[in-house]
This record gives sequence, structure tokens and C-alpha cells, in this order.
Amino acid sequence: MDAVRLGSLVIPLSAMLVVLALLAATTSADWLRRRRGVDAGAVLWRMIVTGFLAARAVFVLKHHDIYLKAPWSALDIRDGGFEPVAGLIVAGVVGAELTRRHAALRRPLLASILAGGAVWIGGLLAAQALAPPRPPLPDLMVRQLDGAEVPLRSLGGPAPRPLVINLWATWCPPCRREMPAMQAAQAANPDIGFVFVNQGESGVAVRRFLATQELRLQNVVIDPAGQLAARTGAVGYPTTLFYDADGKLRLRHVGELSEATLRDKLASLR
Repeated sequence: MDAVRLGSLVIPLSAMLVVLALLAATTSADWLRRRRGVDAGAVLWRMIVTGFLAARAVFVLKHHDIYLKAPWSALDIRDGGFEPVAGLIVAGVVGAELTRRHAALRRPLLASILAGGAVWIGGLLAAQALAPPRPPLPDLMVRQLDGAEVPLRSLGGPAPRPLVINLWATWCPPCRREMPAMQAAQAANPDIGFVFVNQGESGVAVRRFLATQELRLQNVVIDPAGQLAARTGAVGYPTTLFYDADGKLRLRHVGELSEATLRDKLASLR
């Protein structure tokens, strides 16, 4: 399971675990304040905020060429573009500095951090233990926009190469927003195959959408019965699957991908 559905809202599991970890840490700090009269909450929040900002800033700097084209997009964190290691290092330095002259804060702060870390790490381990084995590329038929049915596997090309499969729908706002980034990545990475599998809509609707948005994507197909979503366990759209040249699933991403986060995923796929 890599996402949690709350009604019509789909939240990536990684984001949910971060929220729960922060809640555990701040709740622990508040409990220790009431129990022992020592309030480490202010220091904890400074660590959280500075770590968050540092993780985003390092990611933006890593992909500065992309963000220079649209600087405002650096503020849009819906793509999940962060460098967690950088954030944790900065948060640790801030915590150490703020408690350097206040020894009484160290134990409650450490206890709060450990509580949050236990929730985060425990959640990740539980998710890995309960996750089913990653299936290979499904062997099913999809329909081209002209109505012809073709095997999904054939769309990767005659020679083995990594394959990115994007499950999407025209009514899905995040799907619509990420399409320009997908188009740019497809054009810039001829060594990687891209397939865009529309879920549950007609060829007419998809052609109309592509024309309206002036998109020139290759390998756009439809899956009227949503077989691919069912076979891959996708709980929401967009869901992007990253397969290696042997057809093994290496990465999954639930939610919108920006040009920068997509670049990161493709680099790890290679």
C-alpha cells in the first residue's frame, strides 16, 4: 500500500507517515510539558520548520535550472520534492544549538524526537512488511485511440528499456497539471519508454482533451475497464509506475509529478 484513500482524497503513504510522526513528536512534547513543567515544544517546532525549509531549498537548488524558468513553482510542494537527509541534518544542528545553553530541554526534546521517529520508522517497516510482492509489468491489452487493441508490453518498443507508465484521467486536476512535464520528459529521454494509459474514458474524450491542451504525447492509450489500475493496486490518479528494462517494478509515485521530481525518479530508474 503506497497511498491512503480518505473519501475522494488520496494521500501518499509517505506524506501520511510524516504527518503522524510530527503529531507524535509534538504531542509527546506537550505531554512532557504538562508532566514535568519543561516545554521543549518551541525548540521542536523550530527544528521542524527549518528542516522542512532546508529540505525543500536543497531540492530546488539541485534542480535550479528547472525552477529558474518558473521561480514561483518552488513554492508548490504538492510534488513532494524534498531532500530529507539535508532537512534532518539542518534540524539536528538547530536543535543542538538551541539546547546548548538549556540543558533541561535536552531530555524532553530527545524523547519527543524519538517518539516521532518511532512512528515514522515503524510505519515504513510495517508498510514494507505488509506490502505484496511487486508484480511484473501486467500482461494485458489496451486500446489505441484509433480503436485497435495492442498488448501493453508492446508499447515499450522492440528493444528492452526502462518504461514509465502513467495512469490518468482527463477529469483529474493533478493529471492535467503534470502532463506538460511528462511531455517534456518523453521528448528528452528517448532511451526510456513512456505510456499514458487513460482509465475508464473513451477515445473521443481523450482525443478532445489532447487537442484542447495542445499536447503531443506519444503512446497514449485507453483502458476503458480500468484493468491496469486494478492489476497494479492503484487507488487514485495520477499513479506513475517505473519499470526497469527487465519489466520489474522499481518505483511507484501516487500524485502529481513536477518536472524536477520526475527527473529525480528517472535518474534513480537508470
